[in-house]
Amino acid sequence: MSKIPKSHPRYHSLMTRELISEAMKQGIVHETGLIAHGRGEAFDYLIGETTIPEADVAEKIAAAALLCAKNPVISINGNVTALTADECISLAKSIPAKLEVNLFHRTPERVKKIAALFRKKGVKTLYGVHPDARIPGLDSDRALCEKIGIFTADVVLVPLEDGDRCQALQRMGKTVIAIDLNPLSRTAQTATITIVDNVTRAIPQIEHWVYQLKETTPAYRQKLVATWDNSKNLEKVMGFLSKRLNSLS
Repeated sequence: MSKIPKSHPRYHSLMTRELISEAMKQGIVHETGLIAHGRGEAFDYLIGETTIPEADVAEKIAAAALLCAKNPVISINGNVTALTADECISLAKSIPAKLEVNLFHRTPERVKKIAALFRKKGVKTLYGVHPDARIPGLDSDRALCEKIGIFTADVVLVPLEDGDRCQALQRMGKTVIAIDLNPLSRTAQTATITIVDNVTRAIPQIEHWVYQLKETTPAYRQKLVATWDNSKNLEKVMGFLSKRLNSLS
């Protein structure tokens, strides 16, 4: 990994790129993951590379949904592994929730490498390594899942997701929490709870809210989820983007 001085004004962004690049060289991230990361980074510029109020609210609701769930699962892909493996492990422990690997460009080698990384970090069970079920309506390998994991989950956190699986999970009646910097994407538009934030900020912030909401009653958390309006929050995100772009012009 290249040595980047912490004094560099783009230090965090450049380090994130390095992590993605190294993970691709190691066979954890697929080369198309670099494209996806670059697209997300462009949207992160637009929101000011910060957690905007609308994202923070969505992260709070996501935490409430995860705490209300009977079988919550956090879906893991290559980019998520490269950028937030430790944070996802910490979040899963705080809820608690299961971690399940799910890849669009799935190969036995990639699965083994991701599983080995999580085992090295102390995760005893990473679901999805040996899938025994399929998500209905999907033809790609993203349909592969585990019965006691995503297949029977009531709430699924899907960071950096593709729209097809988000829609398929919705059709199964699941609460889908998406982290997507593009508020116009099919994933953002179809998820139950959309967090327009960088995954490196969103995962820790969800965990922050998990601990905050653990101090509240189950009824309060259920009310937060029941009264959530995802479309309205996305409208506010678009309003924020519009005002910010106008202020910069």
